[in-house]
Amino acid sequence: MSAETPAAPGQFTRRRLQFRAWRGARPFWAGLFVMLGGLPIAYFPYANLQIGHLTLAMATTAGAGSLIIGVLLVVLGVSLWFQKHVRVFAGVAAILLALVSIPVSNLGGFLIGFLFALIGGAMAVAWAPGAPPKPGPEVEGPQGAGGAPEGVDPGTAVPDVPVPQPRERADEPNDLSGTSPANGANGRHSAG
Repeated sequence: MSAETPAAPGQFTRRRLQFRAWRGARPFWAGLFVMLGGLPIAYFPYANLQIGHLTLAMATTAGAGSLIIGVLLVVLGVSLWFQKHVRVFAGVAAILLALVSIPVSNLGGFLIGFLFALIGGAMAVAWAPGAPPKPGPEVEGPQGAGGAPEGVDPGTAVPDVPVPQPRERADEPNDLSGTSPANGANGRHSAG
């Protein structure tokens, strides 16, 4: 495909809708938050901060532990995307790793990675797959034909059923619960 060849019409929209359907069938945001939580936890112990000519190393004695926690969180985030049936395990593991990262990795990546991993883990545990849509009954004929309400065939006769009307008296309150002494009840619901 060259630069002059236009893209197929609607290709972007089709890809976007495919991605939306893929994203909706799994705990996408939980996986993203868990992965984003793993990055600062793994990065900050190995980063050097430059302040003018001064180099500040933020390395801790548990640098390898921070790297392991960060990599595990990224792997858990990816597994949430592609193995949605392990969502509860991955969510609980992400929460536990986020809690362990507080003493091991510069307060959990200066609380940034800790909060992302904790929220992502909670979202993973709370996510539940949606029920597939049920196919509706097929409608024969054009929509909106006739004045019949839904569920009534146009040729069916409607039986004449008297509609009860509420009786209203000026001296009696309008209590529809059936428990008012004015209605002849003694405060208890009748069984029959």
